[in-house]
Amino acid sequence: MAEDDVVFVGNKPVMNYVLAVVTQFNSGAKEVRIMARGRAISRAVDVAEVSRSRFLGDVVVKDIKISTETLNTDRGETNVSAIEIVLGK
Repeated sequence: MAEDDVVFVGNKPVMNYVLAVVTQFNSGAKEVRIMARGRAISRAVDVAEVSRSRFLGDVVVKDIKISTETLNTDRGETNVSAIEIVLGK
């Protein structure tokens, strides 16, 4: 899987990320990873479900990984939850 086949979910609207996922599959990708941290995790799940159910009927969720990342902030170290959803044909 190339690094181009990764969609990082942030604060933009869900449909922006859905378009990115659909574009990756239409350009020939066999798998696309959707990654998010913190409050964007629920948006990443929405992106995966909207992509799979409305636009890409032949795509399935292959894997879901959850983890905790440690970030260094001005207040010290902070733990942030992260998710990686792998969609594939």
